[in-house]
This record gives sequence, structure tokens and C-alpha cells, in this order.
Amino acid sequence: MTTEKTVNYTTEQTAKMVSEYTANPTRETVENLANVMGKTVRSIVAKLSREKVYIKAEYKTKSGESVQKKDETADAIGLVLKMTEGEIESLTKANKTALAKIWKLICESKPAVE
Repeated sequence: MTTEKTVNYTTEQTAKMVSEYTANPTRETVENLANVMGKTVRSIVAKLSREKVYIKAEYKTKSGESVQKKDETADAIGLVLKMTEGEIESLTKANKTALAKIWKLICESKPAVE
């Protein structure tokens, strides 16, 4: 007994999808492709991902800035202040806003003369 594999996208559809998306890799392109092909957005994203061309959307804060994780901020502070791994680990438990303020102050400060 053999099972037939159902093909969701033809070779031509896949080529068109990849071509249009690589020319304009936006959410609007994905939505347009979904409408034209009669597929869901999720299906289009999955196919583009399998074709290794899909670019995941970058999340932004309410103010439009890139999201920075607490761990990354704590690591940066620890590196500048020459902290031990344990000290940095302790620093990651601090409030995200407090870490951001400390990092901003470090970035704006003048280098200390040693």
C-alpha cells in the first residue's frame, strides 16, 4: 500500500512566492500572497520558512526601539565594570528599567583615567 503525498504548492507557485517575498520581505507581501493563492498567512510563512527565505519580524518596544533583554543589558554592564560571572548573574535579577538606566548612564559617562 502506497500513500500519495498531497502537494500544497506547485513548483511555479513556490518560485513566485519566493521571488515576490525576496523582492519585498514584508508582512503585507505575505498577506497578499495568501490572498492571491487562497492560503492562510501561516501556510505562506511556513512555506517561505521551508524555502529558507522567510525573515522573522523584529519586535519593537512601544517607543519603536529594538527590544533588549535584561540578560544582554546585564552582560554589557558586567563587561564594562569588569564584574565576575556571579556578579553579573546577580545583576540580571534587577528591574529591567533600572538596568536600562544604569546602562544609559555608563554609555554617557566619560572614561575614568587609570
